[in-house]
Amino acid sequence: MSSLGEIHRLIEASFPTHLESIREFLRMPSVSADGTGIQETAEAVRGFIEELGGQSEIVPTAGQPAVFGELALGKPKTLLIFSSYDVVPAQEEEWIVPPFSAEIVDLPDLGRCLVSRGVYDTKAPLRGFFNAVRAIQEVDELPINLKFVIEGGEEQGSKGLPEFVSEYRERLACDAALLPFFSLDRRGTPVTRLGTKGIVSLELVCQGGEWGGPRSRGIHSRHGTWISSPVWRLVQALASMIRDDETMAIDGFYDDVRGPDADDEELLVRLEEVFDETKVLEENDVARFMYEDLHGADLLKKHLYLPVINLDGLVAGHTGIGVKNVIGHKATAKLDIRLVPDMTVEKTIHKVQDHLVRHGFDDVRVNVLAGYSWSRTSVKEEIVQALLNTYRYHGYEPEVWPTSAGSGIFHLFTRELGVPLVPGGLCHGGNAHSANEYAVVDQIELFEKSMATLIYHYAGATERRGAPEAN
Repeated sequence: MSSLGEIHRLIEASFPTHLESIREFLRMPSVSADGTGIQETAEAVRGFIEELGGQSEIVPTAGQPAVFGELALGKPKTLLIFSSYDVVPAQEEEWIVPPFSAEIVDLPDLGRCLVSRGVYDTKAPLRGFFNAVRAIQEVDELPINLKFVIEGGEEQGSKGLPEFVSEYRERLACDAALLPFFSLDRRGTPVTRLGTKGIVSLELVCQGGEWGGPRSRGIHSRHGTWISSPVWRLVQALASMIRDDETMAIDGFYDDVRGPDADDEELLVRLEEVFDETKVLEENDVARFMYEDLHGADLLKKHLYLPVINLDGLVAGHTGIGVKNVIGHKATAKLDIRLVPDMTVEKTIHKVQDHLVRHGFDDVRVNVLAGYSWSRTSVKEEIVQALLNTYRYHGYEPEVWPTSAGSGIFHLFTRELGVPLVPGGLCHGGNAHSANEYAVVDQIELFEKSMATLIYHYAGATERRGAPEAN
C-alpha cells in the first residue's frame, strides 16, 4: 500500500528530470498577443495530458485555442484543472538572460532561481502539476478523476473562453476546480485568495464634430480662442466622473455593492494581525494611502470590497520631443473598472454611458474593449480546506484573503458552472509581466509535492494511504 511519503520521495529523486521538463516547456514561446508559438505549445499541453493516459483535444476559440482533456477513472470526485499556456511579450531591455532561455541564476536574497517568461505566470506551475500527477501514477492509483481546461488567450482577456465553457458545459461537469499557482510570498507564507473582482475595460474617444473642435486633423493652437479642443473636452468628461476625494461621482455607481459577509469578517480579523501597511507602500513606492485615517481591517475593506474606475492612459495631441503648438482633433482615454459583488458588466457600462449623456458629453464615444464578472469561493468549500490542510501538512500556516483586488475570469467556473475554484501551491515566484520573471528552484520541487498532497487531501485518501512527513 503506497503512501504520500513514497510519492514525495519519488518527486525528490526525479526532480532533476522534472526541472528539465519545465525548462523545456518554458523555452517554447507562446505569446498570445501575436500568436508566436501558440499552436506548438497547445500541442505540447495536449501531449502532457495524453502521457497521463487521458483523452485530449485542441479546441479553436474566438481567441487562441484552448486545450480540453480528461482522465476518467471512475473515482467519486472529479477535479478540474484550469490554467493557461500563453504569456505576455518579453520585450523589456532589463532581462539578465534571454527571456525564453529558462536559465538558472542566483538572485539576491532568493538564491538559485529559474528565470524565464512564463515561469511564474503560469507555465511552470502547469508543467509542475503534470509532473506531480505522473509521480503519483508511478507508485499508486490516482485517487480522483481529472479534467483540464488550459486556455491560450488569458493574457489577451480570455476572449474565447466564455464560448468554450458554454459549448463544453456538460463535459466540464466536476466537483471543484484548481488553478496550480506559486502562492508563497517572499516571507515564505502561502497566500490564498478566494475570489477576484470583475473588470470592464473601456475606451473613451472625443473627436471634433458637430459640437465643435477640429474634425480631421490637428490645427494651430492660436485658434484656441474660438475653436474648442477635443482634448480639454475629454479631460472634462473624465473629471466629471470623480470627486475630489477620489470616490466615483457616477450616479448609482455604488448601489449594487455587497460588503463582506460573516465568514469574510472573520477572515479580515485574522488578516488584520498580519497585514503590513508599510510593506504595501514600500513595494509600490507610494508615500501614503488614500485614506489617512483608516488602518487594518477597515483599510482592507476599502481595498477588497469597493469598485473603482482607473484611468489607465490618455493620448492626445503632441506628446513628442520639442514644441508643437496644436489643438488635437482626437483624444482617447482607456479606463478599467473593477467590479465587486453584486455589480454586473452590463449595468456598469450603462451607468458610464448615461453619466456622460446627462453631463452633456453625449459626443464622447464609449468603446467596450473587454469585461467579465467577479468570482467568489467560500472558505468552507472542501477544495479550499484541502488546500489549507496541504499547506499545514508541509509545515506552512496559510494566510487567507476572502478575495483579491485583482481580476480573473474565474466566474466562468464559480458562477456559470457553479463549482468552487481556488488557486494555490507551495513555491515562490515573481515579476509577472516584467523582466526577469522568476521562481525559486528548490521550491518548485516543494510545489510538486504539494500538488500530490492536495490531490490526496481532496480525495479524502490521506488516512487510507498514510500521512506524509512534513517537508
